[in-house]
Formats: sequence, C-alpha cells, structure tokens
Amino acid sequence: MAAVTLIEERVLFSPDIPEAVNQLLQAAVAASSVDHSRAERLFLQAQSLDNACLQTYFALYKFYFFQKRLADAERIVRAGLAEAARQGQFPVDYSQLAQQPKQWDLYANDTTLFYLYTLKALAFIKLRQGYDSEAQQVLAHLRQLDPKDLSGASVIMDLAAGMAA
Repeated sequence: MAAVTLIEERVLFSPDIPEAVNQLLQAAVAASSVDHSRAERLFLQAQSLDNACLQTYFALYKFYFFQKRLADAERIVRAGLAEAARQGQFPVDYSQLAQQPKQWDLYANDTTLFYLYTLKALAFIKLRQGYDSEAQQVLAHLRQLDPKDLSGASVIMDLAAGMAA
C-alpha cells in the first residue's frame, strides 16, 4: 500500500488555481511561520510556475508585508497590478483609469476586482512606509475606481484619516 502525504489547505485560493501552484502556495503558507527562507522560495517557485496566476502575487505580497519587507511587498503589488491590467486589457496606471472610469468596468470579473484589491494594498503599504501623500493619491483614485467600495478601501481611508488627525 502506498503512503499518501496530504497537505492541509491552510488558505483557500481561487477554485481555478492550478493544482501544482496551489500545493506550492499551501506549503509556503505552512512554512511561513517557521522558515521564512523556505516559504519565500516556495512562493517564488509558485509564481514562476504560473506568473499569470494572480493568487501568487497576492500570496507573495502578503508574505512580504507581514515580514515587514515593504519595498518587496510594493514591488510585487506593482507587478500584480501590471499582470491584472494585462489580463484585463486595461491601462496599468490607476490615474489613467480614473480619468475615464466609465470606460472600464472594474467590477467585471475576478481580474478587475484583484486590481482594485491590490491597489488598496498599495495604499496601505505606502501608509506603512510613511508616504502619506502617495497613499492619499492612490486612495483618491481608488474612490473613483471603486465607488461601491467592493475592495474595502474605506478601511484604509479611515486609517489614513486617523493618522492625519
């Protein structure tokens, strides 16, 4: 009888995520609390396996953020924004999107919603880096792009307002 090794799913990613990518991400999440180097290698391996899989950007920027590696988190956020824009066939520059918000339906699908959610992450990272004016610029554009607040950016907006007071 063959032994079967099961990896407990710690995080539920998109149901459309490739199985091999999911397994790497699950292993990375499991390692993230005990072996940061191994976790980072696994996150990067998952991303290199399928760099079109937006969940790999999400997992990696969250990992870097919690490791307080804010420059790395920002780099991956920006790469994730670029990949989402490529997939959604819209401009990556959020200020350009905000100039013509009715031209782009950023509530259309998981890709566009990922873009909004990741833009919120960029604003939060900018706040944590102490770049309050840059965070405010991102949030101002996000208000225009996400008037229904599906990304939950109002939480970051409230945090930014509280820090400014």
